[in-house]
Amino acid sequence: MGNERVVNAENPLHDRFAQTSRVTLVTAAVNLLLSVVKVVVGFVAQSQSLVADGIHSLSDLLSDLLVYFAARHAKNEPDDEHPYGHGRFETAATLGLGMLLILAALGIAWDAVDRLFSPEELLTPGVLALFAAAFSIAANEGLYVYTIKVARRLRSDMLAANAWHHRSDAISSVVVLIGVGGTLAGLPYLDAVAAVAVGVMIAKIGWDLGWSAFQELVDAGLEEERLEKIRATILDTGGVDDIHMLRTRKMGGAASVDVHVLVEPWISVSEGHMIGQTVIDRLLEGIDEVSDVTVHVDPEDDETAAPCKDLPLRNEARKLIDRAWAGIGEVSSLERLVLHYLDGRVEIDVYFPLSIYRDETQSAQLRARLRDALASHRDFGDVRLYFG
Repeated sequence: MGNERVVNAENPLHDRFAQTSRVTLVTAAVNLLLSVVKVVVGFVAQSQSLVADGIHSLSDLLSDLLVYFAARHAKNEPDDEHPYGHGRFETAATLGLGMLLILAALGIAWDAVDRLFSPEELLTPGVLALFAAAFSIAANEGLYVYTIKVARRLRSDMLAANAWHHRSDAISSVVVLIGVGGTLAGLPYLDAVAAVAVGVMIAKIGWDLGWSAFQELVDAGLEEERLEKIRATILDTGGVDDIHMLRTRKMGGAASVDVHVLVEPWISVSEGHMIGQTVIDRLLEGIDEVSDVTVHVDPEDDETAAPCKDLPLRNEARKLIDRAWAGIGEVSSLERLVLHYLDGRVEIDVYFPLSIYRDETQSAQLRARLRDALASHRDFGDVRLYFG
């Protein structure tokens, strides 16, 4: 039986964009303020780590612009060029964000290490840097709480990544606070060491974000926990005997599912279609991130059964059958043939009117004659008779 493919038509793309753009604009405004405050105060108070932290906040501002750009494109419906939608714009933006973070981290760490090997260039931060760092911690933790709440509601990996970016700013500001405090206490190297630590943290976050986005771009599937829920949902559908070739891939905040379901081989095409459609409906309704489902209905496990690839289709098969049965008189009363392509052979159900039925013996003899007439054709298997 064929493929059933449905895209969730109720995916609120425009509402998703509205919420994403709102949180992004708010965080961009705060990040702009933080970056200006920390860089200016860092220069005035002579705190290298605070300046580094300000650059980190500036990279957050760039990431906010990337998020807005990606969200604006991701809201578009599927089209001829993007039949699966535009969700991967979010993924590409996340990858770009990760790369920007790594580059920024390398620059910060390089400058700090250079100062460590040039003691005359070490800076002595003033107490004003402590207040700026404390303000940064509070503001970035607030941005994290606000952004992660929206990210979880929208199931947006991109927003979640940006939220953790804000939390990384809060953590790096804690490191800055320790570094500035230590330097004021008489440890001149501690501020530069703190700047290196901030750079390492930024690089780690950039790598995690970039690697996750890269995995999605090369069609990595959902996590095993989500796959188990999908399997359970499919197997709990009436008429599904088993599943195989279950494949998934992520697309921004959504996921696509492709699966082969095994059903009883003798059911009708319409019943097989109904089973496949029920699987689609249950996945779309029961698994939050699933927005696209393709179901292939199989009458047998095509991973283990003999292939049916070169068997004759109905028109050719009917010609072979008619020639083989030409000398059998009862065939003139034949009402319907049903062909079953199973385990590398064509099995045949033959329907006769009840008027030609005599008894079980006569029926068995007719069946044997029909089977023997096809014995020379290796493509054909069993023949079953029905009278009614």
